[in-house]
Amino acid sequence: MEAKKIDNKLPIAREGIPFILIGIGLTCVFLILDLLVLAIPFAVLTSFIIFFFRDPQRNLVNREKAVLTPADGKIIAIEKLTSGDNRFPDTAVKLSIFMSLFNAHINRIPVGGRISQLTYHPGKFFSANLDKASLHNENNIVMLETDNREKIVFVQVAGLIARRIVCWVKAGDYVRAGQRFGLIRFGSRLEVYLPPDSTITVRKGEKVKAGQTIIGYLR
Repeated sequence: MEAKKIDNKLPIAREGIPFILIGIGLTCVFLILDLLVLAIPFAVLTSFIIFFFRDPQRNLVNREKAVLTPADGKIIAIEKLTSGDNRFPDTAVKLSIFMSLFNAHINRIPVGGRISQLTYHPGKFFSANLDKASLHNENNIVMLETDNREKIVFVQVAGLIARRIVCWVKAGDYVRAGQRFGLIRFGSRLEVYLPPDSTITVRKGEKVKAGQTIIGYLR
């Protein structure tokens, strides 16, 4: 577990600092050389990078059996799965959250427990709001077991522009609801698999905030 990144107190994710420093450095060099035609675009690009890697502090919701959304974005699908797959071995309720370029891209743990398994799959880079992105895109599957031995799965899915999934936890780690666990760069998707008897409290099309919006309750 990468504690410094998980408990980050900076207003931006540590993953973004190298990109920001490079952008600021190049902007300053072009200004010194009086190359405004290059300085202005690099200043705009650096501003966007700072905006993208922002890591807002959140007042986390703490309710018994509540499942928090792991990402900022919009609910684009809620599905009842009648058979298991390589992500969730049993029947489940699957929620898909699309993160646009304008959402904060820090990912947070939906419910407290122990990380039982992580599985990374390389893949393609279709636009993350498409159904085929779920099946074919690069993804990282995180399996978690709660203190009551309930199993949930959440999946980081790379998008059209996102080519880097970052995960800061590992198998065996104990995590708390709302804790940061990673990010996906530049537009992506998060999927959550819950037990079929879970109560879902969001609707398709609803906007959600990581660590604050309750998407459901475990039985």
